[in-house]
Amino acid sequence: MSRLDGRERWVFLGLAYALLATSATAAALTGTNGGDAGWPVLAVAAAVWVAPLAWLHPRRDRRRVLVVGHYLVLVALAGALTAAHTAFAVFAAIGYPLALALLPSRLVMAGVTVTAVVVVAAQAAPGDRAALLTVIAGVALPLAVAGWYVAAEHDKRRRLVVRLRAAMDENASLHARLLDQARHAGVRDERHRVAGELHDTLTQDLVALIRQLDAAVGATGEEAVRHLGQAATLARRGLAEARRSVNALRPGPLERSSLPEALERMAASWSRMSGVPLACEVTGWPVALSADLEATLFRVAQEALANVAKHAEATRAALTLSYTDDLVLLDIRDDGAGFDPQAATDGFGLDGMRQRVRAAGGTLEIESQPGAGTAIAAAVPALPTARPVPPLPTADHPSPADETMAGGGEDS
Repeated sequence: MSRLDGRERWVFLGLAYALLATSATAAALTGTNGGDAGWPVLAVAAAVWVAPLAWLHPRRDRRRVLVVGHYLVLVALAGALTAAHTAFAVFAAIGYPLALALLPSRLVMAGVTVTAVVVVAAQAAPGDRAALLTVIAGVALPLAVAGWYVAAEHDKRRRLVVRLRAAMDENASLHARLLDQARHAGVRDERHRVAGELHDTLTQDLVALIRQLDAAVGATGEEAVRHLGQAATLARRGLAEARRSVNALRPGPLERSSLPEALERMAASWSRMSGVPLACEVTGWPVALSADLEATLFRVAQEALANVAKHAEATRAALTLSYTDDLVLLDIRDDGAGFDPQAATDGFGLDGMRQRVRAAGGTLEIESQPGAGTAIAAAVPALPTARPVPPLPTADHPSPADETMAGGGEDS
């Protein structure tokens, strides 16, 4: 029971007794007024019957039959008192607020109607009551039915509101779970991105750096100096690429160069350091692609050449970049040892290439078999960008120094 119920029950009880006392006082002062002189007995009975209101009010939802029965008896007593003396019409008016306070919503209008009928009929002359009840019934019955319908619709809307609130709470909970899942997915994607960037840059440069240092150990004179110089270049480049990867920047070679230029420079640098001749060709009409697509193709070429240098033992290789109306195709081929594409690997390279190309909306195909070389073909949609194609380097505007090349890898 709420504090409001605790106050209301005493308010209604006090109101009932106040109206009863007022009516009894008025009846005593005015005399019988042509009515029944036995009204004091009925007034005492009404006073006794009103007393349970304080107990019934907080239990009106659990004991509806008892409450309705008590209300009807109270209205009957009020009608009898009004018939005995018209002053008790004041007390009979308690039926209106009690109908709102005690009765279920579908019976409120019926209770108000019953109270009105009883009060009017009790004050009519004995000979006129039958005709009066007939007229009142023609109005009261439709009112009671209309009240029942309106209350039923109200209950229906109330239940609908409860269901909607429950659905909103459920949706809020689902939304919170989806946000949490999206956050975790974002963390996983970011970790994978950083891992892929570090593999494509720092790891490969470190492998190439170790090779140059190993070659410098067994060399003398100018050859040792050359290997050490290349090792220093790889170290500086690896550091710069690691910083770009952590900051989610574009690969260094693509910052001021077009994709074909960056691939050509990477191919020349790779061929020089690996000792494997590499034919680089660009076909079609080059267009400036979105940054993500160019970065994807550059990293795929970088990883593929790194695998060739580390695993293929090839005598020659080829790289082809082809522009069509709808697609941009990248093919890397070698005549090396080959491998089984279906065999499980413990590295990141091949899976990283597949995930990069898939994230760009493209496809990656790998054709290879032991002893027959390897061909890797990547195809991505040709989504252009407003960025203009960088101009070719000149003496006044030199291109960046030797850019990132695929010096090593972990998968074949």
